[in-house]
Amino acid sequence: MLLETKNLTKRFGGLTVMNNINLTLNKGEILGLIGPNGAGKSTFFNLVTGVLSPTSGKIYYDGKDITRLKPHRVAALGIGRTFQLNPLFGEFTVFENVVAAHHLHPHSSVIDVYFNTKKYRENEKKVVESTEHILELLGLSHVKDELAKNLPHGYQKLLGVARAVATQPRLLLLDEPLGGMNPEEIIFSIEVISKLQDSGMTVLIVEHNMQILDLCDRVFVISFGEKIFEGTPAEVRNDETVIETYFGGVAV
Repeated sequence: MLLETKNLTKRFGGLTVMNNINLTLNKGEILGLIGPNGAGKSTFFNLVTGVLSPTSGKIYYDGKDITRLKPHRVAALGIGRTFQLNPLFGEFTVFENVVAAHHLHPHSSVIDVYFNTKKYRENEKKVVESTEHILELLGLSHVKDELAKNLPHGYQKLLGVARAVATQPRLLLLDEPLGGMNPEEIIFSIEVISKLQDSGMTVLIVEHNMQILDLCDRVFVISFGEKIFEGTPAEVRNDETVIETYFGGVAV
């Protein structure tokens, strides 16, 4: 088990947005966290990554209690994430954006950089090789020289994923990775994200586009901060409570 929450609860004043959530995520798994707008999905991400502190409950990562760690310490443990609004460097190329993300974990000292030492050159070569591998993995190699600001929306979303992968996470949290995409972009992105699992990464996806079910091993459904169902994609599609709460009574 890579991630576990125990009775995770978050209140803002008198409003409970996350109530006693017990979630587990196994190594190498893709888990979908779904629910209608306002269900508490993004709050859950912010709790796991240290952006918010829970009112009560615990968060464990690979057996370690990370409940109240700061975001930079959570990231250093190997938890990466994307955002609904991508924090890209618009004036950088695709390639440069991913290279920059690698430097969140510097391997060269200031002296190495200043004197252009052998160690620095070797590290930079590794960064270039890793960047090329990530772009190939995510289907972005053919646009690597394009400015990020000029990319279509779908490619900008995938570039956000590429930047997160460059931080070398063991657990990757994807926040609405299909948001705003057209049908072709969605199909392409689902195929690309599945490759992350093939490479050994564990993935937790927040999404309300139900096409994400095709990608997940398991699905955890919440509504108004409460768990209403957990199971396989097929079980989710056929559960009456989920269909009524999430899909308005129309099966998917």
